[in-house]
Amino acid sequence: MGIYSYIKGTIIDKGEDKLVIENSGIGYEIICPYSISSTIEPMGDIAKVWIYQSVREDDVTLYGFSTPEMKDLFLSLIEVSGIGPKVAQSICSQVEPDRFALAVIGGDVSFLTSVKGVGKKGAERIVVELKDKLKKAGISSGATSGKVSKATSLGATSAPAEGGVLSDAVEALIVLGYKENVASEAVSSNYEDGISLQELIKKSLKSLAR
Repeated sequence: MGIYSYIKGTIIDKGEDKLVIENSGIGYEIICPYSISSTIEPMGDIAKVWIYQSVREDDVTLYGFSTPEMKDLFLSLIEVSGIGPKVAQSICSQVEPDRFALAVIGGDVSFLTSVKGVGKKGAERIVVELKDKLKKAGISSGATSGKVSKATSLGATSAPAEGGVLSDAVEALIVLGYKENVASEAVSSNYEDGISLQELIKKSLKSLAR
């Protein structure tokens, strides 16, 4: 696990796969695909870039992300066997965290294989290993735990369809690395009548980022 959360400074340079941020007279070279860096402030502006520091015997590398939600997705991905930082960041640069979580809890291997750099075996491994987080939390995918039921009573009526949206959203946040109680609280506070599952996940992620 890296020791830095983010770097805030002036954008000095941008390339196809990296950017440089100057902070306190030091220029930090950060691995960051253009699809991510293009959403960050232009050169010369002050920007906050969320980073992960990868430390190996002969190399120290900073990987950059435009949002904390994207970094959380990255952290979940590098826990999957066979998924290294470069592949994980490539996935983050192509898929929004809420859509990725939906694919995992739905077992949508075909969607994951549509992501450049992810083969069928890799996609299957991502689904299996990230769903293990639900098992460790005592949740079988699609089932409503006691804490999710509590979220239902706090945030909405207990109609089956609504309860399904709530529980699925909590599962999605757990897949992305959040603790069940934290996920449940975020989902219940962001639920509103008629909200779609993907929108609920997205809103919950934004509230957690704050």
